[in-house]
Amino acid sequence: MDIFEKCSQFTAAKEAQAAGIYPYFIPLTGNEGSEADYRGHRLIMCGSNNYLGLTTHPKVRQAAEDAIRKYGTSCTGSRFLNGTLEMHEQLEHELAKWVGKEAALVFSTGMQTNLGTISAIVGRGDVVILDKDDHASIVDGARLSWGETKRFRHNDMTDLERVLSGIPDSKGKLVVVDGLYSMGGDIAPLPEILALCKKYGARLMVDDAHAMCVLGGGRGTAAHFGVTEEVDLIMSTFSKSFASLGGFIAGSADVIHYIKHFARALIFSASIPPANAAAALAALEVMRDEPERIARVNQIGERMRQAYQAMGFNTGNSQSPIIPILIGDTMRTIFVWKALFEAGVFVNPVLSPAVPAGQELLRTSYMATHTEEQLERVLDVFGRVGREMGLIA
Repeated sequence: MDIFEKCSQFTAAKEAQAAGIYPYFIPLTGNEGSEADYRGHRLIMCGSNNYLGLTTHPKVRQAAEDAIRKYGTSCTGSRFLNGTLEMHEQLEHELAKWVGKEAALVFSTGMQTNLGTISAIVGRGDVVILDKDDHASIVDGARLSWGETKRFRHNDMTDLERVLSGIPDSKGKLVVVDGLYSMGGDIAPLPEILALCKKYGARLMVDDAHAMCVLGGGRGTAAHFGVTEEVDLIMSTFSKSFASLGGFIAGSADVIHYIKHFARALIFSASIPPANAAAALAALEVMRDEPERIARVNQIGERMRQAYQAMGFNTGNSQSPIIPILIGDTMRTIFVWKALFEAGVFVNPVLSPAVPAGQELLRTSYMATHTEEQLERVLDVFGRVGREMGLIA
């Protein structure tokens, strides 16, 4: 058997490309935050994680440019060896203060943050417990660890207790959840999860990739619920509201020190370039100086969710600026995506196996920099396409 045979047998994407309905790897020719260009076709961007619109903020751009002039384009080494700059440590100090923890550690990407943290903490004889809707990076981090992985039904506290109660007290336990779920836009019930963690002697790690700078006055899900001191580890990424690339984990000084010396994804990967560190620092400064951006993106999320629901769309359990439009059929989802795209609205089609079969959806997300005119245009297009496709009356 040729190990590459599976490659030639995979034809679904090529068939979709030939039919003109392939919705992925779209090469944009311009991206200005709330709008993008595709081969001369102007699109309102409702498929980005640029929640605060900081990728085009003058302070963020200038900070990245200044860092390149001062340090060059790369550190050419890992944090462990020659790749640590004073700027990296400054960023870690500011991030720890921002999320209310003793210490923080910056990784090269958000994916590597979860891979490195979970695999470093969860050892032989330990158990990591995941929500079934957790991000793939959390799942892969659990796979890389030497521990056992168990899952519980999404945001189901009865099922989480069932799992925790079945684990012997002699085993170390780490529960890992997304704070704000990237597809459904719903929030993990941290107070209830913490109560169960305390009852069964488990630690809690929260992935705030989408919640950071959106919930809790910008400080994430733990701050949203007022439980920052009780959550053991807070993770986030720079590739969303921080308008950069990278990620971080924050917690007690001893735990972060341990991760720093045992996370293979940190030790064996080059550090984030100076421009990325500078951009993240500048973005954090803007968040402090312009809190109205955080309020604005949440106001937009509430407005759009209510408007979609009033038109008859199913928005699931969204509680945030991430608003899914549930459709429930693969081809119908693709055709609706295509119609929206051609009408000038960019959204993300999410198909099985990324979601369970029968729960296919369009993921829409919003930015603080969306204008009223853009939002009205999006609603107008959704209404027209929704009626044409039979999604709404």
